[in-house]
Amino acid sequence: MTAPALGPPLGYDLSFTDLYDRDGLARLDAAFAGWLQTANVDVHARLMAARAAPDQLAVKDESNLLIELARPLEDFLVALFGVTREASELRGRHSALAPLYDCKRLFVQRYVARAIKPDAAKALDGAKVTAEANVPVPLEDGLEAWELAFALAVRERVGADFKVETPTPAIEALTRYAAWALHHPEGKKRHRNGPLFKVPHKLDFEHLVPIETEVVDGVTRLKLPRPMLRHREGFALTDEGFDLVRALDHTNYCIWCHNQGKDSCSRGLRDRKTGAFQKSPFGVTLAGCPLEEKISEMNLLKSEGFSIGALAMVAVDNPLVAATGHRICNDCMKACIYQKQEPVDIPQIETRTLKDVLGLPWGFEIYSLLTRWNPLDLRRPIPRPATGRSVLVVGLGPAGFNLAHHLMNDGHTVVGIDGLKIEPLPAVQSGVKPDGARVPFAAVRDVDSLREDLGERAMAGFGGVAEYGITVRWDKNYLKMVRLLLERRRQFSMFGGVRFGGTVTVEGAFAMGFDHIALCAGAGKPTVLDLPNGLARGVRAASDFLMALQLTGAAKKDSIANLQIRLPVVVIGGGLTAIDTATELLAYYLVQIEKTAERFARLSSARIHFAYVLVPPGGVFPRHILRDQRSGPHQPPL
Repeated sequence: MTAPALGPPLGYDLSFTDLYDRDGLARLDAAFAGWLQTANVDVHARLMAARAAPDQLAVKDESNLLIELARPLEDFLVALFGVTREASELRGRHSALAPLYDCKRLFVQRYVARAIKPDAAKALDGAKVTAEANVPVPLEDGLEAWELAFALAVRERVGADFKVETPTPAIEALTRYAAWALHHPEGKKRHRNGPLFKVPHKLDFEHLVPIETEVVDGVTRLKLPRPMLRHREGFALTDEGFDLVRALDHTNYCIWCHNQGKDSCSRGLRDRKTGAFQKSPFGVTLAGCPLEEKISEMNLLKSEGFSIGALAMVAVDNPLVAATGHRICNDCMKACIYQKQEPVDIPQIETRTLKDVLGLPWGFEIYSLLTRWNPLDLRRPIPRPATGRSVLVVGLGPAGFNLAHHLMNDGHTVVGIDGLKIEPLPAVQSGVKPDGARVPFAAVRDVDSLREDLGERAMAGFGGVAEYGITVRWDKNYLKMVRLLLERRRQFSMFGGVRFGGTVTVEGAFAMGFDHIALCAGAGKPTVLDLPNGLARGVRAASDFLMALQLTGAAKKDSIANLQIRLPVVVIGGGLTAIDTATELLAYYLVQIEKTAERFARLSSARIHFAYVLVPPGGVFPRHILRDQRSGPHQPPL
């Protein structure tokens, strides 16, 4: 029996330990049902009926029920964890930004874009229209504050519906500024990082990426426009993702088409005649989210400010959302209902929703709880009773750790093994000592206590291809969070440095008592291309280079890994691995130079001298001659 875990004080006679125990989760579920019956009798009755026969519920009815349930669920959870004030402030930030998106849709897009044509807008004087708009907030206060003040000024002059009936001089001044910001190059430049004056652009599948050409040494090459370039230095996180303003811009851009049954982002875009999945102009099958995540419902809740409710909606089908989202998967975007104009950036919304919840006090524990107890999951709101069966999961990459999570929620015991050495986490975080013994673990109040700078972070081994294959364009701190979701549970154990087929065989696994073996390995298999001289000196597969760079920690200043590159380098290929290789090569080359220069400076400052002595065969090596000769009065140089 372990001592109680250290965590926040909870209501309903629950302790933090109960949140990791099935019986405790059952009591929590009963407490929620009782609370909901008092808060909303109708939703409670519909929830109980749906749990009794979930498969008899129509898809649209299920979506509407879950949305109506997600709002009170958020209220229950913030009260349970004692973060009502912080959650209210977060919801308030959403509400404060709402006029921005109403103004964009109803005034800028529906009225301004038609009232003043692009050619006329390009002839406007920026300084003049700015002065005439008379927005009460100076631009120096920041673009977000200025655009919000502009939206509020429009609402004040035309009404809450943003519908222009009779253009007054004040409204016309705002209209001219909006047209200038929409179409004039200087206006676009000023509002490049703001959402208000951006109209969705049409997609040209032959020119998806804006490029410029230049001639260098007689060779024509392509490059991104300078405003799109981002400075990179070292191996810290290169993409922070959307902030709240930009994420809400896309939640409001979504038309929430689950009501019409056209949420193709989730279920795929089908041909009306044949019912088969359509294909993109590049031949990609538009099957939508592989998990059939409830995306439209999530977007609606997030737009209303219910961040925890939106995360609960995601966690029904995608509980390990920390390992998906921005920079991981975009199948949902490809199948978005907007096929002729830019799609909704669903992965950014998903990751922003997670970030906002994690940013609350005890936010990680709220997210963690929703992976084990989720009332929106009508079929498995709490883990199923123990089955007595055990499963050996081979490989702890994305496939392995996702499978392990669902196996545990189905009542099975799971042991995971991986060929990589898995570094232990502090027992106060994981609840597991290096020898495997379980000890009490502390709840995470501030998620920043789990974060590390990616440029200094040591490879922990957990995560498979998500650890060694993907670059620092994705925040690998999420791997630690996913690991904690698994490692803290008593039904789970894992071992690194174990090779299946060597250290453990099929026969050996069954002899140990495992009922099943799940093979979730293979992404890290060495890549050998069938090319002449493919293994010649200086030639290597891009995937192997990325693995070597990340597994050895060569990019860290204190690493002595022997990974050397010389420019120029030719990268053959134009896919994701090729692009990653090109960017990492350029970043690592600078780090390599700095490390070499620093080590040379250290050796030079030591003033070490070397003497070369010819020793005859069979002779004695004159050890007294070769000694460390450093500057100083007691040791003159040789």
